[in-house]
Amino acid sequence: MALKQIALLFACFAIVAAENPYRFFNWNITYGTIYPLGVPQQGILINGKFPGPDIYSVTNDNIIVNVFNSLDEPFLIHWNGVQNRRNSYEDGVYGTTCPIPPGKNFTYILQMKDQIGSFFYFPSLAFHKSAGGFGSIKILSRPLIPVPFDPPTDDFSLLIGDWYKSNHTALKKILDNGKKLPFPDGILINGRGPNVTSFTIQQGKTYRLRICNVGLQNSLNFRIQGHKMKVVEVEGTHTMQISYSSLDIHLGQCMSVLVTGDQPPQDYYVVVSTRFTTPVLTTTGFLRYANSNKKASGPLPGGPTTQIDWSLNQARSIRTNLTASGPRPNPQGSYHYGMIPTVRTIRLASSAGQVNGKQRYAINSVSFVPADTPLKVADFFQISGVFRVGSISYTPSGGGIFLDTSVMGVDYRTFIEIVFENSEDIVQSYHLSGYSFWVVGMDGGQWTEASRNQYNLRDAVSRSTVQVYPKSWSAIYIALDNVGMWNLRSEYWARQYLGQQFYLRVYTTSTSLRDEYPIPKNALLCGRAKGRHTRPF
Repeated sequence: MALKQIALLFACFAIVAAENPYRFFNWNITYGTIYPLGVPQQGILINGKFPGPDIYSVTNDNIIVNVFNSLDEPFLIHWNGVQNRRNSYEDGVYGTTCPIPPGKNFTYILQMKDQIGSFFYFPSLAFHKSAGGFGSIKILSRPLIPVPFDPPTDDFSLLIGDWYKSNHTALKKILDNGKKLPFPDGILINGRGPNVTSFTIQQGKTYRLRICNVGLQNSLNFRIQGHKMKVVEVEGTHTMQISYSSLDIHLGQCMSVLVTGDQPPQDYYVVVSTRFTTPVLTTTGFLRYANSNKKASGPLPGGPTTQIDWSLNQARSIRTNLTASGPRPNPQGSYHYGMIPTVRTIRLASSAGQVNGKQRYAINSVSFVPADTPLKVADFFQISGVFRVGSISYTPSGGGIFLDTSVMGVDYRTFIEIVFENSEDIVQSYHLSGYSFWVVGMDGGQWTEASRNQYNLRDAVSRSTVQVYPKSWSAIYIALDNVGMWNLRSEYWARQYLGQQFYLRVYTTSTSLRDEYPIPKNALLCGRAKGRHTRPF
């Protein structure tokens, strides 16, 4: 069926809003030989490109992406930070969506409902993320919605991340054998190694850089020689406009900065380096001034290496611009999250250990194992025995790690607090699909109820991915206004793969389309749902 016919069919049945524009994408997923660190390896390409194409959109746009899987293994794409409101079936992780079989296609039908900002997509199965297949998502404000800065001269995407020279199949085999991955081999900027990527600007002009950490393991610091970066947006929230000489961007996180060409015309180094690691990996690109042939020179601008307090203080300084509009014309500060009582506190503690002689990672002692059927699909068809709500506790048990298909139940239209507790010596990074949450607090040591005294209940930044520093905690508030089955996971990708994730089932007894859409008519069915029918026309 043609893409336009699919879109019109869904519009007729209120799956997407017909009054908003449609944008159509046809993607062919293939293997290809890439050389990001100077040696040949197998990469995952989208329409022959690595990284994949940008998705450019405006608030409330309907995004129709027809994905043809030309690989020899199942494939899924996840839309990191896109909330897929009322429609977790489209989230593109195995707990919600059946994989696309080799040689087949699937059409994702997304809506950028009530969102603005900087996000990215990536392949979510089988450690494919380590082979590429990722790209940038830009959601611009609608016309007439005020934006708290002048339109930039241009808008650049920077996808930064650590990288291995090994193929994803070799990395996956290490993990499947119960071992830990070695330290990454390098850092990429837009899929390229050192001294390749460049951005050209004009003297006196201002540019928007959307920077996302799409890596596998490490927090990264980003800086530009001789230039300040003014943070203006973090994962869909317009922020107080503070300038920084360097920025920590943790796994899975995105932010937008404004950079002005206010230096003498020449090339300047763009530097990305790992944080909290020994050794420190570093890569470079270039910010080039138009009509100048003068090369970058001088020492690379220095950045922080292992300092935790520096990063913590920077994170606390990034706050919401309360008077700026978000995706709607009303000010972002009109929702007074700090005045809403929470009905539940969920404490989530990470852990690492051995199960049956193999390395595993867990949240509240449960190491997630995928079921034979996507959980959301099983939930829709009421297939018993696939998962059990309550298979992960609301608080740490303190016991040893065990395997289960962990699903936590919460109620629709409640307001809750989640505390992430990290007793380990690494920086954790957690993402919750389907939501943006307020990061109300973070600090070292053990969280207690008295820790709430230091919460920011006025202008905390709202985002979908939060870091947790070593031997520290981070606390978030969430308004559970999006029904569905939503993945809460570590963005440290080997940990996610080996169990550090679970699904949050936001539940209502309502069957109204105002609360949740039914399973898409074109949904692939697999596992115990194979042979069933999605729904009538």
